Amino acid sequence: MQTTITIYSTQFCGYCKLAKHFLDKNKINYTEIDVGKDEETHKKMIEKTGQQGVPVIIIEKDGKEEIMVGFQKNKLSEILNIN
Repeated sequence: MQTTITIYSTQFCGYCKLAKHFLDKNKINYTEIDVGKDEETHKKMIEKTGQQGVPVIIIEKDGKEEIMVGFQKNKLSEILNIN
């Protein structure tokens, strides 16, 4: 089954940059949504997660959705089977 990753981020967020660098380094495709540029999307992210902080990483895998707030390298590696 396909894995879909969406990262809600802002341009100046250091942890967002770390998360994107980690995914890029491991050749994992993702969609980035800059909530700093789109207030409506920012509101939707808060409604979905209850969080204002970024990054918010949403992983859809095997019919399940996992929401990760912040960059949690070990957890992300485990979910995506990255050694």
